Amino acid sequence: MTQTSITRSWVASANGHADFPLQNLPLGVFSVKGSAPRSGVAIGEHIFDLEAALDAGLFDGAAKTAVEATRGGQLNAFFELGRDARVALRERLLELFTEGSTLHGKIEAQGSKLLPLAANCDMHLPAKINDYTDFYVGIEHAQNVGKLFRPDNPLLPNYKYVPIGYHGRASTIRPSGTDVRRPKGQTLPAGQTEPTFGPCARLDFELELGIWIGQGNEMGDAIAIGDAADHIAGFCLLNDWSARDIQAWEYQPLGPFLSKSFITSISPWVVTAEALEPFRRAQPTRPEGDPQPLPYLFDKRDQAAGAFDIELEVLLLTEAMREQNLPAHRLTLSNTRHMYWTVAQLVAHHSVNGCQLQAGDLFGSGTLSGPESGQFGSLLEITEGGKKPIELASGEVRKFLEDGDEIILRARCSREGVASIGFGECRGKVLPAR
Repeated sequence: MTQTSITRSWVASANGHADFPLQNLPLGVFSVKGSAPRSGVAIGEHIFDLEAALDAGLFDGAAKTAVEATRGGQLNAFFELGRDARVALRERLLELFTEGSTLHGKIEAQGSKLLPLAANCDMHLPAKINDYTDFYVGIEHAQNVGKLFRPDNPLLPNYKYVPIGYHGRASTIRPSGTDVRRPKGQTLPAGQTEPTFGPCARLDFELELGIWIGQGNEMGDAIAIGDAADHIAGFCLLNDWSARDIQAWEYQPLGPFLSKSFITSISPWVVTAEALEPFRRAQPTRPEGDPQPLPYLFDKRDQAAGAFDIELEVLLLTEAMREQNLPAHRLTLSNTRHMYWTVAQLVAHHSVNGCQLQAGDLFGSGTLSGPESGQFGSLLEITEGGKKPIELASGEVRKFLEDGDEIILRARCSREGVASIGFGECRGKVLPAR
C-alpha cells in the first residue's frame, strides 16, 4: 500500500486527525496509570499497544520481529533493525487499520486493552539517548544572531563548508510536558568587569527538528553520504532551551555549556522517514558564490530529495493569558526548508572522523528561522536581543521568557492530494529558579 492510495481508517478519530491520521503511525513509549512503559503507535485519539497486540497474535514474519524489538519501554533495538523493519511494521499496521480490514472486529473487541485513549496515557522518552548532538544548520538564524554580535561579518568563514555542531547533554532531555526550571549560572552584567551568580534573566527557546539515529556504525568506520539517509529512524520536535545571559559569558572560547545543558524538550512521538516520504523536497539551491559541499558531503540523490517541507510553529501562553482565557500567541511560523544542510549530510559529517553513532542517538538541527519577520525561531531574534519587546493581547510585554510562561512547538506536513500529518506538541512551562 502507498500513502496516497489509503484514505480512511476504521478508527474514526484518525480520519482527518490534525496530527495522527492513518498515514502517519508514529511510534512512541507510553504508560497507562499503574503500568510500566511500553511501546505504541499513535492513531487518531488512541494509542495502539504494540506489546498487547503482539501477545494477541496480530503480527508474524518481519513485522513480528520488528515489534519484538520494541519490548521493554525503549525503541533502541527497533531503531537498530533499520529501514526494512520499519517498513514491515508500517505495512502491517496499514493492513490492520485501513477501513475494511478483516481484523477490525478482533482489535475492537479488546477495546482499551489494545487501543487506550491517548488522553489516559503518559508519554515517555521513546529511546535511551546515549548521545545528543546539536547542530547549527539554520542559516537564517545563524545570520540573524551573527548580525547582533558581528554586524559586519555575521557568518564565520567555516559556516558554508562544514555543518557546525556541539556535543549536548543527553541526561537532561525530557519529553513534552516536563516543566522547565529556570537555571542559575554566572553572568556578566552590562558595564561590569566581574561576573555575578544568580538566576538566568534572559531565558529563551529555540525551534529545532530532532533527528533519531537508527542503525549505527562501528568506531573508525564513516557512514557514506549516499547511505546516510538509511541510518535515520525518524524525527521529532526539539526545543533547545537557552539561557542567553549565561551563554554570552561562557561561550568563548569553547561554546555552549551550562546555558544549554539544563533541559532540552522533545515531542514524544517518532515520525518515521517513511511517513515523511511524500513531503521530501530537493535541497534548496545554494546562492551564487556559495561553495559546493565537499565530496564526502555531496550526493545527487540527497540533493534531489534530501530536504523536507515541514511547517514549524511556536506559540507562547502566559499565566495572565490563561487567567483571561486568551488563546496562545503565535511567535513563529517557519519551515525546515531553511536548513542549509540536509539531515543525511549531518550523519555523514558526524561519522566521517570515525565517530561511532548508536541507535537512539539524537541530533538537533539547530534553530530553524526563516528570512522574514514572523519566521524567527528564538526570542533573541524576535526581540533583537531584548531591544524590541513583544506586545501580547493580555497587555503584557516580553523580551525573554518569564516564570509561568509556556512555549508550545507544533509541526505540520501538508501537500495537495496527500493526507496531512503532524508531530504532536512539544510543550514546556517555565518554573522559578530554586
